Amino acid sequence: MQALTKIVNTILKAVTVSVFVVLVVCVVWQVFSRYVLGTPSTVTDELARFMFMWIGLIGAAYTLGMRRHLAIDLLTGSLTGKRKLLSDYFIVLAIAFFSGVVMLYGGGQLVMKTLANGQVSPALRIPMGYIYAAIPFSGGIMLFYCVEFFLGLVNGTGTGPNDQMPDAADTAAK
Repeated sequence: MQALTKIVNTILKAVTVSVFVVLVVCVVWQVFSRYVLGTPSTVTDELARFMFMWIGLIGAAYTLGMRRHLAIDLLTGSLTGKRKLLSDYFIVLAIAFFSGVVMLYGGGQLVMKTLANGQVSPALRIPMGYIYAAIPFSGGIMLFYCVEFFLGLVNGTGTGPNDQMPDAADTAAK
């Protein structure tokens, strides 16, 4: 499972960096075309918006996998032993429920309905279902990480979803 997780992490890093590069290029061109050329580009404006949606959702999934997401651990930080373990199980199941039902299933339904209706974006003429596909894609990745967390908790080899993974710098210092 760890080998598969490393592959997923590597792919997500590459996709995130690639999307971010396209986003930056679009925004720079948009500013240049608006203020220097005097004719704003509607194509790059729309593309930047779509790239921002994708990078936000993919970044959220990757952040969950790295255990770097925002967590309010006022209660769970003081728990130990069996209560901590039960809390970790509950958190993983809650995240998995949201990821599976809302993002994967609900987002998948949105994609299918949008593709069936034939809705396209105004400037690029891209089917909007492809744009909305970021929701179930991200939900699927989050669900994958939840399975990893859950198996780690069951095997006793993993940490909870709110526990920070050690940084490379922290590990090298020890």
